[in-house]
Amino acid sequence: MELGIHLPHIGRKASPENIRQCAVQAEQLGLADVWVSEHIIVPKSGGYPPSPNFWDPVLTLTWAAACTERVRLGTSVLVLPLRHPLPLAKELATLQNLSKGRLILGGGVGWLEAEFDALGVPFKERGRRMDEGIAMMKAVWTQDPVTFPSKYIPSVIEDMRSQPQPVKPIPIWIGGSSDAAIARALRLDGWHGSRVRPDAAADFVKRFRAVRPGADFTISIRININETNVDETRSALAAYKAAGIQHVMAAPEDREIAVYLKTVERFVKAGEGL
Repeated sequence: MELGIHLPHIGRKASPENIRQCAVQAEQLGLADVWVSEHIIVPKSGGYPPSPNFWDPVLTLTWAAACTERVRLGTSVLVLPLRHPLPLAKELATLQNLSKGRLILGGGVGWLEAEFDALGVPFKERGRRMDEGIAMMKAVWTQDPVTFPSKYIPSVIEDMRSQPQPVKPIPIWIGGSSDAAIARALRLDGWHGSRVRPDAAADFVKRFRAVRPGADFTISIRININETNVDETRSALAAYKAAGIQHVMAAPEDREIAVYLKTVERFVKAGEGL
């Protein structure tokens, strides 16, 4: 089972040095990948997310890519309906090429309606826009010239060109546990779930493997860790592995960077031998 870690690009921990330090540490400790999350704009009051300070995920991963050579670079997750697919496809292809093929695109449909309103994106169309947006990005990544008929996203693409194309395909893992999210994931390269208890993981694995039994589909989950619970994660990691989970990404909740880095070290130790 592979393990990854979330980078400190949110809240008061976010800084160039902290992100660099955590990315380099992940590579030195043998972790498989480093991850980022996304909110573009959030309500002043609402409780969650607790901080509006989300450094841009694609730029953060570009910085991490420049600081490392081996670890993969993942998004957990980009809210794909919020972004127009064409500039996003360009950004992601560029990052894939700058990092020599290390990108994993984790995508989600989103849930914060006020964020959609602020960006002028119809909240009730987010599922359809996400599916069309993924198809549009895959088209410009693989066809040159490209023609793409768009229904939900304002776009006219007829015999056009968009370069660079990725040096290798960008795997797409879908977040969310709704029936629609699971169906979407099964059409792509993997699932990146969250809030999945170890005793519930086997049911998800069974559902995915009934349709996608091969190694070309990855089942991943995200967990939260901190200095008070990280040493207890070994039993959970063992249970996830036994259930058939292939990849676990841990997001440290510690606010101080020194504690954050120590929690990552303890997480790696908890997963040794699994």
